Amino acid sequence: MNTMKITLLLGLLTGLFLAVGGILGGQGGLVIAFVFAIVMNVGSYWFSDKIVLSMYRAQEVGQQQAPQLHRIVSELAQAAGIPRPKIAIVPVATPNAFATGRDPDHGVVAVTQGILQILNEEELKGVLAHEMGHIKNRDTLIQCLAATIAGAVMMLASMARWAMLFGGVGNRDDGDNNPLVFLAMAIFAPFAALLIQMAISRTREFEADKAGAQFSHNPDALANALVKLHNTVQKHPMRGASPSTSHLFIVNPFKGGVAGLFSTHPPMAERVKRLRSMRAV
Repeated sequence: MNTMKITLLLGLLTGLFLAVGGILGGQGGLVIAFVFAIVMNVGSYWFSDKIVLSMYRAQEVGQQQAPQLHRIVSELAQAAGIPRPKIAIVPVATPNAFATGRDPDHGVVAVTQGILQILNEEELKGVLAHEMGHIKNRDTLIQCLAATIAGAVMMLASMARWAMLFGGVGNRDDGDNNPLVFLAMAIFAPFAALLIQMAISRTREFEADKAGAQFSHNPDALANALVKLHNTVQKHPMRGASPSTSHLFIVNPFKGGVAGLFSTHPPMAERVKRLRSMRAV
């Protein structure tokens, strides 16, 4: 996905946020939403890594605390031709991983405690290589911007639902207080935000898988890791994960089922198939 398409999708997400603000508060709400959109985009650019890491209580670890992780990350950074990212561990038993940071100079790779328990070294190397792919391709900034704006859209939609329940929909300055408009917005806005997240995320996951296979020189190990992670998450979904950040993780942190129809990640079978086909490459 080229830069123009990503910019367009982020523009749509920002536009959705402004539209929701306008529906909730009329002209005044639109102005407030515009100001918040600017603050969120600027804040996400400079502090995206800190925002996401704090959400999941991730703690940076040093060489002595995680020598294996530091060794693998150093090797992969050299293979990818990027500065060595910082390393953080998320205190969660469900196995998963993500990357963040506004550019390769500020990259961070984060893994859960659970992933360190179920993957062997080659599989772990494949997962970390995948995250290096996101950093090298500069996906992390786009993902964090999408997460921040989508989260804000969902928050506004939630506010609209509460306003409907308690009758607080009468503060529009244009006199249009049709409750059906608020109901439609409360239902449509989160769905639209999810669709835009999906469009941003799915193609980037395939590209990160490809980069991970190249950096680790072992596409089968990454494929095996993805299968393990996917199967474990289906049995033990991540508690406390936010839908607005699900696209950051290497596998969807939520269980499948009906929600799987709207997953921010490509089908696991297709990801594994593509990686297996890279064996002879």
